[in-house]
Amino acid sequence: MRGVKVDHQEVELITKLVYDLLKKEDEDGFLVPVGVSARHIHLTQSDVETLFGKGYELTKKKELMGGQYASNETVTIVGLKLRAIENVRILGPVRKASQIEISATDALKLGVKAPVRESGDIKGSAPMAVVGPKGVIYLEEGCIIAKRHIHMSPQDAKTAGVINGQTVSVRSNNERGSIFDQVTVRVDPSYTLEMHIDTDEANAASMKTGDSVAIIK
Repeated sequence: MRGVKVDHQEVELITKLVYDLLKKEDEDGFLVPVGVSARHIHLTQSDVETLFGKGYELTKKKELMGGQYASNETVTIVGLKLRAIENVRILGPVRKASQIEISATDALKLGVKAPVRESGDIKGSAPMAVVGPKGVIYLEEGCIIAKRHIHMSPQDAKTAGVINGQTVSVRSNNERGSIFDQVTVRVDPSYTLEMHIDTDEANAASMKTGDSVAIIK
């Protein structure tokens, strides 16, 4: 087998490039892509049928992580003094409790005091009416502003050195250089690495889906 002549200068150059890249990643922290989450709603099967008709089932528009999906169906949400926002996307599959996730700007428009909460923590949250093509439901509680969070697989969490439920800080590296504190880590094998922020947070930090942040703890 004939040997291959090695250019030592090329090897040194490649080694330096790899070293510089690894050093930069270490300085930046663990990088996480960003997903901007628009307002949406989760519904029980009973509420789906009230809004769309008996026996109705949600239809898939786009697959999301964790077995969720954006449905083709939308509704109108109505707050105090009959202030409304139309075309709010329903996310499936159906849940045990209906829940609406909005931004702080949406809350002002609707005239409701929606608390910042983890998804699923709706006890004592804001009331809201929901209007569909076949009916109306009234939620005595269930409207929240979703707390920013990072979805991770167990391997991503291990690499980043974090655990499920941990709170971290992250930094954007764009011209605004924003730092987000109180970011909750969620770990599950079905998750794809992504930090979810709402539209208000994204606009304030000049960020969009596909940008990245670094965990700085």
